[in-house]
Amino acid sequence: MNSKQKLVLCLLAMAETIEVNKQYLTELDSPIGDADHGFNMTKGFKAVRDKVPGVQESDCGTILKTVAMTLISTVGGASGPLYGTAFLKAAAVVQGKDEVTREDLSAMFDVAIAGIIMRGKAKQGDKTMLDALLPAAAALKEALEAGEAVSEAFARAQQEARKGAEYTKSIAATKGRASYLGERSIGHQDPGATSSYLLLEAITKTLKED
Repeated sequence: MNSKQKLVLCLLAMAETIEVNKQYLTELDSPIGDADHGFNMTKGFKAVRDKVPGVQESDCGTILKTVAMTLISTVGGASGPLYGTAFLKAAAVVQGKDEVTREDLSAMFDVAIAGIIMRGKAKQGDKTMLDALLPAAAALKEALEAGEAVSEAFARAQQEARKGAEYTKSIAATKGRASYLGERSIGHQDPGATSSYLLLEAITKTLKED
């Protein structure tokens, strides 16, 4: 199975994972947001699931760019632009490529996060998806540079993302709607960090099944 086929399977797995966790994400968003993260993410990834088969023979960059534009146009709230920007930046790394190298994976993660930081003007500790993604990226890079299998590297990234998502319970939000609650946001897990962890979980499961 080539990188392009794996990419398509990962994207379809992401859509399934988000749909399965729609209610969970909504419940996390209810006390500190608009109670729509689960709905918005499911809507967006359903659209991705519908679009991907039509571009699965294209190069990896085109596939990811299609995902990006689909999320930007269908996901409401802040999540659409943030996730869309992440996929758009990652797409640029593998534009024209049918195979993705280990170096590409690290670079894709790095530029995706840089895009999120640029778009959201947030940093680690602000109780956002970055609290899951930044530790995950560091773990992925370290594992890949140590020569570990890609599936194992993503498993490590997923573990760190999960820890990061759980960590958001202990801090107050300083960005987004949750920031209006101030100290009252402590005790609630950030839904964006959680959906980020879930997307990495979908990738990890897909790679391990290969």
